Amino acid sequence: MKIEVLYSPECPHYVAALQLVHEILAETGITAQVELMRVETEEEARRLEFIGSPTVRVDGVLVRGCLMLAVQADGCRVDTIEGVAGTGEIFDLQQAFAEANALQCGFCTPGMLLTAHEILRLNPRADEADIRNALSGNYCRCTGYHAIVEAVRKVGAARSGATR
Repeated sequence: MKIEVLYSPECPHYVAALQLVHEILAETGITAQVELMRVETEEEARRLEFIGSPTVRVDGVLVRGCLMLAVQADGCRVDTIEGVAGTGEIFDLQQAFAEANALQCGFCTPGMLLTAHEILRLNPRADEADIRNALSGNYCRCTGYHAIVEAVRKVGAARSGATR
């Protein structure tokens, strides 16, 4: 597994954040290659905010992991895509994404799946406009959004028992 930690040279806490990542990995027994990715400008950080792929769930709320210092997560429950997938709670979404060809390179898939799960948790009968609006913070370079939206709609219908 590879984990990328974004940091700014102006932020004095990035070393502490990196240490926290190492401690968490050591406690969980996960072996990972941790790489530092230097973010030089505010514009670069803002651009990364809209990618969506580093989405994690912190105490039940979706956040962009790249915009949150690790020290801010101290004492919080942090669920990554691997943790959520391991519970089986997004299996139907994973299956629908595969069936609808709603993934290509996989870069955006973690953020799309976590966001889609949250959309359907809040409103299993979300319509196309609701889904598109909620996914608008996630950037897909390959598939466009039609297949992704259709996969989310299909799972929403199945979860709510509706026919679409």
